[in-house]
Amino acid sequence: MIAIIDSGGANIASVQFALERLGAASVLTDDATTIRSADKVLLPGVGAAPVAMQRLAQTGLVDCIRDLTKPVLGICLGMQLLFAHSAEGDTPLLGLFSSDCSGFTPASGRSVPHMGWNRLACRQDHPLMTGIDDGAHVYFVHSYFAPVTSDTVAASSYGDDFTAIVAKNNFMGCQFHPERSGPVGAQILRNFLEMPS
Repeated sequence: MIAIIDSGGANIASVQFALERLGAASVLTDDATTIRSADKVLLPGVGAAPVAMQRLAQTGLVDCIRDLTKPVLGICLGMQLLFAHSAEGDTPLLGLFSSDCSGFTPASGRSVPHMGWNRLACRQDHPLMTGIDDGAHVYFVHSYFAPVTSDTVAASSYGDDFTAIVAKNNFMGCQFHPERSGPVGAQILRNFLEMPS
């Protein structure tokens, strides 16, 4: 069973549909017991980091998520929540990755948010990248980003280089929306689903 953490994000239905297309049943929940008993956990998110963290705190899920030992995949804001701190609202995050998230700086010809298709630049081998070509296109919508670190599996660039896929132990994240990234995104979700629990 796949647990999708109800973080209040607007992309949750499309994530569920993407999983259904891959033959995976999921349950949307903010119940810690259900999340702990799942085979895998998704943390999607769209919106503001302070609001998402407040929701996780109110539902008692901050420590629950930190203590999970099964595969966990953060999507978009959900990936950023795995980091230490966000400049958005000066917000402490879950702290599963030690780096901080910053905001893009608008520039001529480069509006914020970063919205649209961009390329993945592979930085290291990881099961999430099975069957994914270096330079594959995925779909982003975000104003804040995590830096490239030793935990970066794939990077992308929009004025700043940033982490597009991150992984350490059982915690993984995609800054882009795999559920909106066509066959490439579907393959990444399939790779996650096929990981041993």
